[in-house]
Amino acid sequence: MRRFLLVAVMCGAASVAQAADMPDLPFLRGSFTDGLTSAKVNWQGYYVGGQVSYGSVTSKVPPGANTDLQSSFRPPTGVNYNWRPLPNAHSNTTGFGAFAGYNSQWEDVVLSLEANYIHDGIRSVSDSMGVIYNTDLSFHSLTHSNAVVKLSDFGSLRVRAGYVMGCFLPYAFAGTGFGSQTVDRTISAFPYPVLGTSAASKTKLVYGYSAGVGIDVMLVGGLFMRTEYEYRRVTSDIETNINTVRAGLGYKF
Repeated sequence: MRRFLLVAVMCGAASVAQAADMPDLPFLRGSFTDGLTSAKVNWQGYYVGGQVSYGSVTSKVPPGANTDLQSSFRPPTGVNYNWRPLPNAHSNTTGFGAFAGYNSQWEDVVLSLEANYIHDGIRSVSDSMGVIYNTDLSFHSLTHSNAVVKLSDFGSLRVRAGYVMGCFLPYAFAGTGFGSQTVDRTISAFPYPVLGTSAASKTKLVYGYSAGVGIDVMLVGGLFMRTEYEYRRVTSDIETNINTVRAGLGYKF
């Protein structure tokens, strides 16, 4: 028994001596934190990136948006026009843009101030048609009313709050910003009117706010990818609500 204990002590001493002679490898010290790892990532600092988006749009077009144009039409003698109210405009949209910001990190909590820009291909169309028939069911008159709502660019300033989970940074955000909105309106009628204004267009600066959630994932070094959901509401003469999902790629310095 004493011989067994003596051998065990000698083997343990030899193992300690051998470990002391081994080189100090980085992965044994736990310093390899890049990539998808459970080690906590340092998100502190400035970052920039690009993004693409896809979403659905609803523009609340007032039913009587074209009343001014319709009142300018003077129909031929004996003809009446049946103007119908305009419905809400719906569409899907794709876009692209960029973002830049600064992360401030306290332990596992990250607070950020971010500038976000998106160029949308929003083009929502509202249409209505009205038909009048004579008493013998023969054709009497036909009207068409149309409004197209376009929102091409939107830039916002966001505040983000996130929580570090290894290489993942889930976050929520809220922001406000400005954009450019164009509304094109047209009407037509048959039989053709004696006189009248058939089209009008207006471009204006609009404001709005946004809110949503997302997650940044550190890939390697400072390179990270982003997925995000955003709800945006643009307030103007015609209110527009936009729900989008986004994907992006960024770099933290």
